[in-house]
Amino acid sequence: MIERYRVADELHLWWLGDPAKPVFVGTLRLLHTTRGVSLQYGDAWLRHGFALSEDLPLTGLEHQPVQRDTAAGAVDDARPDRWGERVIRFLDKPPRLSLLEYLYFAGDERFGALGVSTSGEQYVPQPTASLPTLRDVDEMHELVRKVLDNEPIAEAKRRLIAPGTTLGGARPKALMDMSGSQWVVKFADPGDPTDAGLVEHACMTLAAQAGIRVAETRAIRLLDGHALAVLRFDRQGSGPGSKRLHAQSAHVALRAEGTQPGYPELAQLLRRRAPVQGGAARRQMQELHRRMVFNILMDNTDDHEKNHALLMNDNQHLLLAPAFDVLPTAQGLGYQQLRVGKDGAESTLENARSEAASFGLSPSEAHTQTAQVATVCSRWKEHFAEAGVSTDDIEYLAHFVDREFLKDQRDELAARSARRPKPGSRKR
Repeated sequence: MIERYRVADELHLWWLGDPAKPVFVGTLRLLHTTRGVSLQYGDAWLRHGFALSEDLPLTGLEHQPVQRDTAAGAVDDARPDRWGERVIRFLDKPPRLSLLEYLYFAGDERFGALGVSTSGEQYVPQPTASLPTLRDVDEMHELVRKVLDNEPIAEAKRRLIAPGTTLGGARPKALMDMSGSQWVVKFADPGDPTDAGLVEHACMTLAAQAGIRVAETRAIRLLDGHALAVLRFDRQGSGPGSKRLHAQSAHVALRAEGTQPGYPELAQLLRRRAPVQGGAARRQMQELHRRMVFNILMDNTDDHEKNHALLMNDNQHLLLAPAFDVLPTAQGLGYQQLRVGKDGAESTLENARSEAASFGLSPSEAHTQTAQVATVCSRWKEHFAEAGVSTDDIEYLAHFVDREFLKDQRDELAARSARRPKPGSRKR
């Protein structure tokens, strides 16, 4: 008999690497004193499973969250983002708004490969309907507006907007099926000063030119502006036979290590946990440095630890997920959300090169890589224009991306690169 949701202090965590064969992981409990959620592994998972994150070792103890209003370890990444919580409050109206309810009502298509069920005997998630398709995108956009304005939504339309499926963020979004694959569709906030969907698409494709692996994106034309479709990187394959990949935010992974949120710290985590065969770990570390430099030069200062993700392979190695949420923040802050180097979070290329060894780079390699990224970033206006970004939006962003603080760093790097002797050349 399928158990319906009711207010309870316990739910059940399942592993959905193969959605056709759910595996029971353990019990989730609401902790009234901290408003958090704990995890206790089941006996079978202790025998045959693996640690979901480094702070959730395979023991029979009840694992407690380390902070209030959070879930234990990797379970915290299974919760909806801020937009998802808003949709849950608006549409599902749970009888209680605890973290346990948010974990359940996030539904079956949450980020990663974990599922939350009312039953420990069979996987019984929050019921979901079929996903909308591209022809529904304008209607999805209208429903987002209704959620923002607290207007009622017809029961038959609820399937068009699902709780958040990505890591932390408040931007309106929904899931969509395109050609059998799942895409996250992000809509602009009403107060955005630019066509944010098209700007993000342009910035992500520019990052790809800088040698950064990015999530595949498509700009979708709306009646007004664009939405951005992002191919889910926590899914493998398409259609009913697709697999789900276990994923962790850098927030959860670094917290499990007890280290501060920083690019060098994340690079060292990759040194330990990424595959060593064929230099894979070193390549991952070096790409992270490339991403950091790109974020600095493109004024992406919203690069917090939930905007970086790690995917786990079958051998429990961790790999950098494709980059996502990469676009100019247009705030001119001059500091990143993560520690960059010896000068903390300061947004300078000198700071980015100050701990090159942490990324598996020599000083010379760090300079070369930084120069390569800077060369690509120097062409950002042309690339954005080719992507269809309006002249007004480019001029607006130029106040931040091309302000003296960043432009002078690019120009100085170009000048220094021009003065450096080429390999094999001799001074005369």
